[in-house]
Amino acid sequence: MPLVVGCPRRGPPPRPAGRAQRPPPPHSVAPKRASSSSSSTTPPLLTTRRAASAASLLLAASLLLAALPPFPASSPQLPVASAKEGDEAEAREGEGELELELERYTDRDEGFTLLKPVSWPKVEKAGATALFQQEGKGSNNIGIVVNPVRLSTLTEFGTPQFVAERLIQAEKKKESTKSAEVISAEERSGHDGLTVYEIEYLLDSTRGGMKRIFSAAFVASRKLYLLNIAHSDSQEKPLDSQTRNVLEQVLHSFDSV
Repeated sequence: MPLVVGCPRRGPPPRPAGRAQRPPPPHSVAPKRASSSSSSTTPPLLTTRRAASAASLLLAASLLLAALPPFPASSPQLPVASAKEGDEAEAREGEGELELELERYTDRDEGFTLLKPVSWPKVEKAGATALFQQEGKGSNNIGIVVNPVRLSTLTEFGTPQFVAERLIQAEKKKESTKSAEVISAEERSGHDGLTVYEIEYLLDSTRGGMKRIFSAAFVASRKLYLLNIAHSDSQEKPLDSQTRNVLEQVLHSFDSV
């Protein structure tokens, strides 16, 4: 009689008697790894903008308090005339009072205008928005710097007297400064009632000797506009009345457009 072999039984093997069946381990899912783009740390945009605004404000404030020439380290140093250039300029001035014809200079991109001597050419200096200097005597110059700020008006910074005192304090901290004295600090109205501060002071330093400084500042469209006019004013050759009158016209002409 032939032996019949049945098909093997399918399914799990029979459990041994008396042994409890362990539950199958729970199905675990490995956590997804963050992609390289999401795992990289990106500086918060808001923090970056605030830091940049603060840095710009500090730079602008330092420029205002340092009153340009000599410019702070982050701004261009005003050129110092050589002995030969100074002698040539003094020889020309010795012939009589310096005659300076004025012309209008306007920078519509930056938003300011002023009068400047026709004979003072514009020179390029890193960090200066505009710089004009007397030929043969670069220490006599007119400099303008424009920087973005978070101020709406200049009055938020302080009064003209406050700014003048801070300016003098900053000048006296420089090693090259021998003396600094405020002559005047006033306020005037500019274009569309714009508040403009004008400060005049004397500065005696080992860099350029005695100078008379005329400074003006205003804030417009969240920008701080700084004007600085420097001219020699020594006891041996004091600033004559005609040249002073011309420089004051430049000072009063500084305005927004």
